[in-house]
Amino acid sequence: MKKTPLYDKHAALSAKIIDFGGWAMPVQYTNVIDEHRTTRSSATLFDICHMGEIEVRGPQALDLLQSALTRDFSGQKTGQVRLSALLNDRGGIIDDLTVYKMAEDFYMLVTNATTREPDFLRVQSILEEKKFDCVLSDVSDQTGKLDLQGPRSEEILQPLTPADLKNLRFYYFIQTQVAGIPTIISRSGYTGEDGFEIYAAAEKIGLVWDKLMDAGVPMGMKPAGLGARDTLRLESGMMLNGQDITQAISPLEVPYAWLVDWNKDFAGKAALTTIKEAGLRKKLVGFEMTGRGIARHGYPVTKDGREIGQVTSGTFSPTLHKPIGLAFVDIALSAPDTEISIVIRDTESPAKIVKLPFYKRQK
Repeated sequence: MKKTPLYDKHAALSAKIIDFGGWAMPVQYTNVIDEHRTTRSSATLFDICHMGEIEVRGPQALDLLQSALTRDFSGQKTGQVRLSALLNDRGGIIDDLTVYKMAEDFYMLVTNATTREPDFLRVQSILEEKKFDCVLSDVSDQTGKLDLQGPRSEEILQPLTPADLKNLRFYYFIQTQVAGIPTIISRSGYTGEDGFEIYAAAEKIGLVWDKLMDAGVPMGMKPAGLGARDTLRLESGMMLNGQDITQAISPLEVPYAWLVDWNKDFAGKAALTTIKEAGLRKKLVGFEMTGRGIARHGYPVTKDGREIGQVTSGTFSPTLHKPIGLAFVDIALSAPDTEISIVIRDTESPAKIVKLPFYKRQK
């Protein structure tokens, strides 16, 4: 398994390490519920160094992104982050990734860990086909990434940086320093809480981790693993690549239709147009259990004894104190308040479709 630059720090904290997409990653330090609730009430620090970073530089960097990705980036400001989708030729989602506009001719793509190589190859193939005047570079191995998440995140980070965090808006970033180390700080995350994603050179990210731990632990901050990251994102209605979204799923079948700008051309648009015109047959929905049991990935969804879909994510929500999940169901049965059942160990357990997200923080 590959290790992040922070692996030894996790081992020293007695974290439970698992194989996540070929990476040795901490799943928990204390336990998932404790780390989850600490994120919601105080702050937690996550090692996200396994994610990918791809730089796009050159006079036609924007032209490449406009051609490769579903979102329109023509109005994106320097210092702004935008979420987008990268599709295959069948209109399926290769990745949902964020795009940082560093300068007029310089962008950074932040990819999911398991899609880093497919993303690079897909965008590179479009670059070569269209012969755009720009260069693609995978800088993932040279880049470290931390997520500081929770309501006390700004209070913890502000004394360590000259950046004015209070005026840093959601999905914007600043190039600055943390404890004297050059960093990129964006107000963003994958937990549904206020927080920051922090990038620094891989050989320096351990120092940033130490400084944040020193500053945060006295204020109630804890390190958190992938277990809490998963329950936090699910409560917030966020999807997991490779589980809720795959290359067989289009953005129209999940809550990503808003990422598609039909007024421009992009890779996969022809197939996506065909999918749209044919009419959707399934849709990703949120549900909560009204009966006993916790739904898990792959469990069948039924209505009146007939299978109508499949669970993609499920957990017990530590914030809402009830089991929740995401599932694909027949489009005709996807409306909120529709009563369904989840087959758990050969027994149908009652559930109800609900609006997403399950949890939304009070601002």
